Order: sequence, then structure tokens, then C-alpha cells
Amino acid sequence: MAAHDERIVREFSKQAAGFGDPALNAGLTRHLDRLVRFMASELDPEDVVLEVAAGTALVSRAIARRVRHVTALDLTPAMLAQGKREADHDAITNVTFTRGDAADLPYADRSFTLVVTRFSLHQVADPAAVVREMARVSRPGAALVVADLVHPETGSGDPDRVERLRDPSHNAMLTESGIADLLTGTGAEVKETDRFDYVRPLEPWLELAHTDPDAAARIRRELADEVAGGPATGMRPTVVDGDLHFTQTYAFLLAHAA
Repeated sequence: MAAHDERIVREFSKQAAGFGDPALNAGLTRHLDRLVRFMASELDPEDVVLEVAAGTALVSRAIARRVRHVTALDLTPAMLAQGKREADHDAITNVTFTRGDAADLPYADRSFTLVVTRFSLHQVADPAAVVREMARVSRPGAALVVADLVHPETGSGDPDRVERLRDPSHNAMLTESGIADLLTGTGAEVKETDRFDYVRPLEPWLELAHTDPDAAARIRRELADEVAGGPATGMRPTVVDGDLHFTQTYAFLLAHAA
């Protein structure tokens, strides 16, 4: 396994138990319904769906009862095990949990009628390879859905640096237009987008990742300094009810495969 993949497995093994906890992971849980609504017109009872880099399969489990079958693929065994426990608890029986590499999917060409990935491209070493693989395994006209944390188109500072302090497996955020370019580069046509900002509290974000204490202290200090007029971090920090918060930008893109 490549060094970056090893970092992903190590970091997300630590996060698996808290991944679906709204108190810790509001970034993924708070806007899940928004993503399902965004995808709703593409969901069909006969769909055979693949969720790439699925984590605990939050998306797979949210749409499972609307489609025939979902395969949730992820690199981290602890994430898949946590997702399977939660699916079993909710009596969801049509989701298959599979370990695999998002950049080298173990499926034949044109296997799926909908392929989705959520909050993965900023983590992986080669996002272009992931999108190419998603397109390869999609049937012609199938929906390709990418939902991700994206780099602001404008602004000062380097948010990726702070993201990597918090989670060393973070690679680099793309812009919304950069993700669109990856999709169109496969021959897909982008049909719909949804972009929005989310202001989230700092401490649960650090707690979820089990951030190294020294790194966490540095992040707190840098964000507090920026609020006081210091150098920009790219995290767009604010103070809400006395607590440090920061702003992330999310983008959902829906395309149709060639």
C-alpha cells in the first residue's frame, strides 16, 4: 500500500467510531439530507449503485431503500465494519460493504447505474484517477455524483495546510471548477451543482480526528490570531457564542456519464 493510503487507513481507523455522530461530525451528517435531495431525481428502484470511498456508508445507507442495491467501497476496514454494524442495526439488507481502492475499482466497465463519492477527492492522492474510475464503471447516461469539500475560488491563506495539521491524511482540496473539469474530462456532462458555505465549531472537528495535541493547540492559536487581525489561515474563522468556528465550502456536482 502506498504511503498516502497508509495514512488514510491510519487516520480514518481512529475516526470510524465517531464518524456518524452529529456532535462530532456535523460536516458529514448535517448536510446528508441535502445531498439525498440533490440526487433524488436520479434515484430509481432498479438502480445498482456504487459509493466510492464510502467511509461508513452514510450515503449508501441513506438511499438504500430507494434503490435495488448499493455497494459501499472503502479502503479502511474499520470504517466498513462500523457502517456494517449501523446498517444491521437499521435492518438495511441491500448494502454490500467492500474493501477496495477508489483509484483502481474492482469492477467491470459499465457495471453501475449511479456512482457517488462524498468528501473523498480532497483526501486521495490522485483525484483524477478516482473520477476516471467512477466514469469507467458507470453505464452510459448514469448519474455521477461528487460531493466534496472545495477550495474557495478567492481568498488568502492556505486552508490545506491547516487541514493537514488536523488530519495528516488530508491531501488537497480542488475548486468546484476543478472537479467539474475532472468530470467533463471523462466525457461526462455536468447537469447540476450546489455550492454552499458551512460555519462549524472547531473543537468537535479536532476531537473527531484525534488531532495531535500540539497540532491542535497550533490550530487554535492561528485561528484566534486571525480573528484578532493576524495573518489569514484560509479557514475563515469567527467566534460564535464565545467559541472558535471556521468556514468550509462544500460543492455537490451531478453529471451524466458518456
